[in-house]
Amino acid sequence: MAEEGEVEQAAVAAEDGAQPPVLSKSARKKLQKQERQAERKAARKAAEKERRRADVERRRREWEEALAAAPSDEARAEMVAARRETRRERVGRRAEERGARAERLRRAAEGAGQKVVLDLEFADLMRPNEIHSLTQQIMYCYAVNGRSANPAHLWLTGCSGEMATHLQRIPGYDKWIIEKAAKPYLEAFEDRKENLVYLTADAETILDELDMSKIYIIGGLVDRNRWKGITQKKAAEQGIQSAKLPIGNYLKMSSSQVLTVNQVFEIMLKFVETRDWKTAFFHVIPQRKRGKAEAGGDEAKVNLDDEDDAGEGDANGNLSAEDLKKVMDEVDDDGDEEELEDVEETDASNKRQCVRREDADAGDHSGVVAEATRTPAGVDATPQAEQAKESNNGGED
Repeated sequence: MAEEGEVEQAAVAAEDGAQPPVLSKSARKKLQKQERQAERKAARKAAEKERRRADVERRRREWEEALAAAPSDEARAEMVAARRETRRERVGRRAEERGARAERLRRAAEGAGQKVVLDLEFADLMRPNEIHSLTQQIMYCYAVNGRSANPAHLWLTGCSGEMATHLQRIPGYDKWIIEKAAKPYLEAFEDRKENLVYLTADAETILDELDMSKIYIIGGLVDRNRWKGITQKKAAEQGIQSAKLPIGNYLKMSSSQVLTVNQVFEIMLKFVETRDWKTAFFHVIPQRKRGKAEAGGDEAKVNLDDEDDAGEGDANGNLSAEDLKKVMDEVDDDGDEEELEDVEETDASNKRQCVRREDADAGDHSGVVAEATRTPAGVDATPQAEQAKESNNGGED
């Protein structure tokens, strides 16, 4: 649409600090709506950040008060030891979960999983912030695949240049149980070209079932719809099959907005688990985007421009702060060991502080222990990344 092009030009001009072009009345309204949405989102994020800060401070204060109220030094020492043991148990559970996740991913790679390729050959068509958004979506794909009881055999192809540089910055990326190839998927699967199926919303064929012998390709492209139809064109030029998810059979879209890469991937995982497309769509697409679907039957208008839904990403394709934190916890294989080391180092430091203070003052130690064992503000917090978003043309183009 012409007005979408005008709004895009105005947004690009704003990013570059240039003089924005003269907009039509409808384009101005659309731009003002986007600005209001951005302001509301910023306000929500600021409120959530303040809520988290206050929650961390409250827990820290309650811990210090509980220590100070303990009847004796021995009781305080027991409280500290119990807290330390709780953390150790938590780290142990996470280690067990990580081991089980790794085993599931290995079985999938050995042939038990549906083969899914994320095509990363579009990096030269994206801006740096769009590549960053795609990187987050890939992180989410890997995390949700690890959580799945039936994970896919996941491939990254065309993983080179700036795209590879961004991925290498992810903590633990080198240890991911995933196939990584700098070469295009046509080269990676040159002996199985007839089994390649590109998933694109512009395809004529509707995907009724997933075939274990097929290799499904999801286009890794975040572009504000600048490159409409590019994945279907690519599939046609390469002479490979293409298909689209049967969304129209269950949901009536209110616009032509596409799904994010991680949404398409998670829908596929859910279908593998349930063999039911409706269940898969309703599991992944947030409830508030399903209109009256659950109350009035299969059909509902869905607007994929809404913000801040789990696993979806925002207008830039970035994950929500909560999702990003969960993903970072799962993709960083060294996280639990580092947490345990931090706990032990803190405990040792606390003991040294207590000894120094006791040597200096043989009086009442209640305040000393409370100060020495104070939990740093970030220890029990769930740090959240603050991100912004863009429309995504990946997944189904």
